[in-house]
Amino acid sequence: MSELLPEMLTGKELAAAIGYYPDYDPNVRYESVGRRLEELSKLYDVYVPGRISSEIYTKLYLSLKRSLDKKQSKLAVLQRNANRKAIKGYSSGGIIGGSDSFTIIGPSGIGKSTAIHRAMSLLSKDSYWEIQHPYAKIVPCLVVQCPQDSSIKGLLYEILRKVDEVLGSRYYQDALRARSTADMLIGAVSQVALNHVGLLMVDEIDNVVYNKTGRGLIATLTQLINNSGVSIGLVGTPDCIPFFESAMQLARRSVGLQFSGMDFDKDFRDFCKAVFGYQFVRHEAVFNEGIANWLYGHSSGIASIVVSLLHDAQELAITGGSERLDIPALNEAFSRRMSLVRGYVETPVRKPTQSRKREKVTPRQGAKTEAKQDAESETDSRPSLEALAGLAASQELDAAKIIGEYYPVTEVAP
Repeated sequence: MSELLPEMLTGKELAAAIGYYPDYDPNVRYESVGRRLEELSKLYDVYVPGRISSEIYTKLYLSLKRSLDKKQSKLAVLQRNANRKAIKGYSSGGIIGGSDSFTIIGPSGIGKSTAIHRAMSLLSKDSYWEIQHPYAKIVPCLVVQCPQDSSIKGLLYEILRKVDEVLGSRYYQDALRARSTADMLIGAVSQVALNHVGLLMVDEIDNVVYNKTGRGLIATLTQLINNSGVSIGLVGTPDCIPFFESAMQLARRSVGLQFSGMDFDKDFRDFCKAVFGYQFVRHEAVFNEGIANWLYGHSSGIASIVVSLLHDAQELAITGGSERLDIPALNEAFSRRMSLVRGYVETPVRKPTQSRKREKVTPRQGAKTEAKQDAESETDSRPSLEALAGLAASQELDAAKIIGEYYPVTEVAP
């Protein structure tokens, strides 16, 4: 069945296919306020591929291929018979064995879910495949949400419901009517997954951390892997890492991809430059190092926060009449729209080096102290005074205010 997969993409070819840049006409900046505010929402549709998108695409492609290869094996026939016995209430174990399970872990806002859906769109253009010999319908990638209460039956029913949603089948209603026990339901879901699912993605896996039934749900997923041969991906935030590290049987199921916010490097600058290019204010601004520094210092490299800042800064500039996307507009957006997250993202800018990675800081903790330490260090990573002065001059801004974002400034009366 793996021949159903398109040819695997890599490098620039993958970046061109997985990225998305909405149509943009610079002349829109001269349209009416209402028109520009409507067009401004295009910022949320921009997708700039980076390391996270390429790694997730590769992981999903290879996991799906392993899962499909198992579906037409001799062991798959034996497993189908074993699953039928389980559905009827007889004890039955895994024969086909698991393809693999993996995690995709990273903080909210870095683009995990978007990268998964962009990768899925490349794995298959159709919602399902039809196979003639033997006839079958296969959902390439099925995404479900982990129940908030980590209910085992809740997750199993959700898998059936999602399959029905794509294929138009009646597995969910049949399972409800049968009033199956948990073991019988696992047998039914295993059979459905073996026959119809290529790759299963379980999002919001953090919910297992906060419920007593969390370990039981992971054990159920392990049984599902062994009884169906499908690959299963678990998607969550770093909150679930201590849970998976607490026992070996959990840790081995959590081997996979871990991401954090972007480093202050070329990828971050390229991302900001691409999104910054979608301008809807009257006066066009030029992306420069000063803006890149500001965006990183107020987002900690979290992509969704960068986009929100650039969106809200333009919205406020358009409705307020300033019609400029500059540091004052960004400061206004940050102070007025980011009050709930500012304590988590205000960090001093550090340029990555080979010997030192960007350090994490707790919300609001020591921002001034670290800034002072940076000023005293031999390798100051802040933009130079000349660069900040040039930025202020080019955009007709208050130089003292701009420089004060990065250096202590004392104004002396003449």
